[in-house]
Amino acid sequence: MEASIEEQGVRLDVLLTNRFSELSRSHLQKLIADRLVTVNGKPAKANYKAQSKDTIAITFPKAKPVEIMPEAIPLDILYEDADIIVVNKARGMVVHPAAGNYQGTLVNALLEHCTDLSGINGEIRPGIVHRLDKDTSGVMVAAKNDRAHLDLAEQIKSRTASRKYLAVVHGTIAEEQGIINAPIGRHPSDRKKMAVTFSNSKVALTRFRVVERFVNYTLVECKLQTGRTHQIRVHMQYIEHPVVGDPKYGPEKKRFVIEGQALHSAELSLKHPVTGEIMVFTAPMPADMVNILKQLEATKREEK
Repeated sequence: MEASIEEQGVRLDVLLTNRFSELSRSHLQKLIADRLVTVNGKPAKANYKAQSKDTIAITFPKAKPVEIMPEAIPLDILYEDADIIVVNKARGMVVHPAAGNYQGTLVNALLEHCTDLSGINGEIRPGIVHRLDKDTSGVMVAAKNDRAHLDLAEQIKSRTASRKYLAVVHGTIAEEQGIINAPIGRHPSDRKKMAVTFSNSKVALTRFRVVERFVNYTLVECKLQTGRTHQIRVHMQYIEHPVVGDPKYGPEKKRFVIEGQALHSAELSLKHPVTGEIMVFTAPMPADMVNILKQLEATKREEK
């Protein structure tokens, strides 16, 4: 790749972090330290100041194979047949293994339960068509074979598969419904977060509808029109109604007992990848969110 005029004078590690938003700055700095990044054919240091039209090349080392082991972890199965399995993912469960976290994930549990899963996403993410954040609960579908995987992936991409979320957010939303149209990309200073930004971002649209208003809080239903990382959480923060309990995008002071954000994937509708049948799956709201709503309802009654 070639450095642009706008990137002139920018540190090499910063330039690469901006270009490769999916990679952490520390990861890129390690590649630089390992002499796997060259500028004009020669290894460069992280603090090298880029010049316009510099030719920058990165050599990514081959990933070391990791054996993902099946684990007897209980699953809340909503539906299962020869092609798909639909589960109600618990809050706190990571969907697929990643560096330093190869146990206790949904994939480990699925490998124990299913005799086979689609291999399209590789050995780290077998069967995984879409994902939920660790601390978001609710409906997820996984594919048992490649035919099902390809079909479901296309439905997710084209948004013909529809997902509805419930979230308890801070503040009272005045509108009955609305559309948040704000691009999302990597946070400019905190690479572990996403943000509404017009630099190195992608279009992001979230529809929301007020379900019930409480004193200083609102229960909303959100429907994704795009599928960006942390989309609902970022968009609700952007309109100044962050999700309750959100450790990344919410206020530090916590009023309620909940591990993570009060966000739940309540409904998933899709077309069966083999039979073509339209199917709708729902997952009940988890106990921690139910308890929050009970507390808010009690406060609401006291205010009347």
